[in-house]
Amino acid sequence: MPNKYEEVIVEITGQIGIIKFNRPKSLNSFTGKLSQETISAIRELNEHPDTVFTVLTGEGRFFSSGADVRGSGLEASEAYANAGEKKLAFLQRFTPALELLRSIIDHKKVFVLALNGPAVGGGAAWFTGVSDIVFASTSCYLQVPFSALGLVPENGSAINFAQSMGVHRANDFLMFGRKLTAKELEEWGIVNRVFENEGFQQSVKGFLEEQLKTNDPKSMMETKRLQNAPLRDGRLIAVVNAVDALAERFVENAPMERFAIKKKEMEAKSKNRTSKI
Repeated sequence: MPNKYEEVIVEITGQIGIIKFNRPKSLNSFTGKLSQETISAIRELNEHPDTVFTVLTGEGRFFSSGADVRGSGLEASEAYANAGEKKLAFLQRFTPALELLRSIIDHKKVFVLALNGPAVGGGAAWFTGVSDIVFASTSCYLQVPFSALGLVPENGSAINFAQSMGVHRANDFLMFGRKLTAKELEEWGIVNRVFENEGFQQSVKGFLEEQLKTNDPKSMMETKRLQNAPLRDGRLIAVVNAVDALAERFVENAPMERFAIKKKEMEAKSKNRTSKI
């Protein structure tokens, strides 16, 4: 099947549909196009007559480094008439992420997250808690620098991580930006299985093919439906609450101020390294 997208790749093999972020040179950072194409691909596989598993993964060494700063609003200098107008502008900017999360929450197939490498920011936070099954490569780690950038846990991740790892561990991870290794993720119940980095994608595919030989497809999808039905509304409310809180942070200019500080620190480090060469 020819790929009809630019920033994601969709592959269908038997009863397994795979969506790959395809911006490896940019560490699969999110853009407006990548978000829109991911939503479209998830909708496509949701209606596919044959697939049982929908796998989300990435091309290259990273799963995703999160938002592409160039389109994040962190360097925006737009003028607004008042705080209300500013908040509406940012709420509109966050709408694609809201729809992306809703499309995963309402997805009918078994949604598998395959973390082929490190995941940072939104790449770490958005998908892990709402996926049905999570696999990670040995090179994977999760880290969210939300507090360092004056942001909040995005798209319901505060609730989703607390449900998976407990409130105290979630606070450590989300508040303080603690980096979690693949081993820790498995021990803490965030990841179902860890596969070797070499041949990771094939290992995931092989494991799922074995499950299809052993288990009835409809039974697996029904298990997913019964597990998720009582969680659905709470997850969506958590996403909406997070989007609202994030927009308020931008109204207060906190992310822009924190980003300016971080940018200066990075530029200073870069100059220091150059001067030593």
